[in-house]
Amino acid sequence: MHSILLIDDDKKLAQLLSEYFARFDLSLVSATRPSKGLELLHEGEADLVILDIMLPEMDGFEVCKVIRKQSDVPVIMLTARGEVMDRIVGLELGADDYLPKPFEPRELVARIQGILKRADKTPAGKSKLRFGELVVDLNLRQANLQGRELPLSTKEFQLLSLFAQSPGKTLDRDEILNHLRGIDADVFSRSVDILVSRLRHKLQPLDLIKTVRGSGYVFVGQPT
Repeated sequence: MHSILLIDDDKKLAQLLSEYFARFDLSLVSATRPSKGLELLHEGEADLVILDIMLPEMDGFEVCKVIRKQSDVPVIMLTARGEVMDRIVGLELGADDYLPKPFEPRELVARIQGILKRADKTPAGKSKLRFGELVVDLNLRQANLQGRELPLSTKEFQLLSLFAQSPGKTLDRDEILNHLRGIDADVFSRSVDILVSRLRHKLQPLDLIKTVRGSGYVFVGQPT
């Protein structure tokens, strides 16, 4: 059974989702304050975090920043505002998906299941891909650069694994989106650019991802 952590000050929502999630073999723990939620995340083994933006103590964006400093656990952000800029900011901070309120519980479950399925999937074939100082371990879902583990979010690792398994191939945004399902289609083009930019930054000082103007992106690492 997967464990889901909800950080939202709406107690009724927590009760509703707890009962609903049980039908899908999902266990819910919840916190109404960010400090308690971060404590639960640190102490427990949450497989995914559902994070509201409008919170006491600090907003969801700040909470997401804290989470990303210590964990690559998948994060789905919720907001009552549903503004495009909120979605972009959430993705820039490392969120894996975004759902505006009000939402149908079944849609939330579908997104959770999709993210967890991709996170649990063990790729077939060669499990370790090496590109000089970069090692991508597809089974452990880890990447190491110059002997240190890279702090990648779930989607950042999915993007890196896609590139690493297709070196030298130009990938357009549609191909990337098909691999990273769950990104909001309303901001898809910007979402891909954001993810690529974040991954490039974390791969420094290596310059492995090139932009192909009018086409997409290509991973130029040489397998070793």
